[in-house]
Amino acid sequence: MSMFRRSIFTGLAVVLAVLPLSGLGGGLAQAQDEASGFSSYLQSVAMRARAQGVSQATLDAVLPTLTFNPRVVELDRGQPGGSPTSTAASIPNFAPYRAQHVDAPRIARGRAKYQALRPLLQRVERETGVPESIMVSIWGNETNYGAFTGSFDLPRSLASLAYEGRRRDLFEQEFIDTLKLIDRGTPREVLKGSWAGATGYPQFLPSAVIRLARDGDGDGRIDIWRSEADALASIANYFVQAGWRPNQPWGVAATVPSSLNRAALANKTVSPRCARVHDRHSRWMTVAEWRALGVMPVSQRLRDGDLASLIEPDGPGATAYLLTGNYRVILDYNCSNFYGLSVGLLADAVAS
Repeated sequence: MSMFRRSIFTGLAVVLAVLPLSGLGGGLAQAQDEASGFSSYLQSVAMRARAQGVSQATLDAVLPTLTFNPRVVELDRGQPGGSPTSTAASIPNFAPYRAQHVDAPRIARGRAKYQALRPLLQRVERETGVPESIMVSIWGNETNYGAFTGSFDLPRSLASLAYEGRRRDLFEQEFIDTLKLIDRGTPREVLKGSWAGATGYPQFLPSAVIRLARDGDGDGRIDIWRSEADALASIANYFVQAGWRPNQPWGVAATVPSSLNRAALANKTVSPRCARVHDRHSRWMTVAEWRALGVMPVSQRLRDGDLASLIEPDGPGATAYLLTGNYRVILDYNCSNFYGLSVGLLADAVAS
């Protein structure tokens, strides 16, 4: 019996050992089917991984260690579906989210990191045009500055999610890319992360690690799991590739008159990506045009000729924001308005 198949049957024995006796008949059949199906799936993925250059040595080292993880499948199925019938009224207010993610302890830790890493941050900003504070804010929002990066084993999680099949195109390639990282010398033990495969200080998917991770400290290695310099340089590179424009803020808070005709300013285009998120933005207008309508930025960071869209995350009468194209770059990292606003606001607070 091959080492690969022996590991599958060992995993099956563990499953059977914890089944209640009353459910042994049905549980046994289900466990057998699951183990057999997972085994067959891994063998088919191995062929596709070899075709993409993954070595047989890596396959032999990793595949026999994998067992199906039903927990990650449960978590994936529990994600919001983003129903197109959802209305703006069903979206909660931003204020509670902001209080949790742009709180005093996170701001204080961010300022401490900002000051401690200024030489590195200044150099990366000079090279990329991505503000120091934005790099720090992404780090703070993703992992609380490295305090929590996730404990799920990436190969096992991604293989299980790919096998389940709901989003196989995504997870199978991420699993293969994880094998590529191991092939290139990334230690298996550092490949931990979220249940969905995000890993390291920046919480990159394995494909993003391959495409975008950078050596920030000049030691000749890329280590976004243990090197703050590498993680921050990699975040900056992500933003560069996503289209960040230097010397332009992400947006500013603004006051909106009660008389504003919001229906006349509605966005008429449909975004090809996360349409519900972008649907909450108004159409684009210059800052001068917004001022003419009584929408007043609370700071002078935007010029009259800058294009901006309006969002009112807590509804009329509460703080609104004029957003630039760089805000859309933040959404490329995580397509959520609450996330995007929190990144921008934490960056402003860290740099103040």
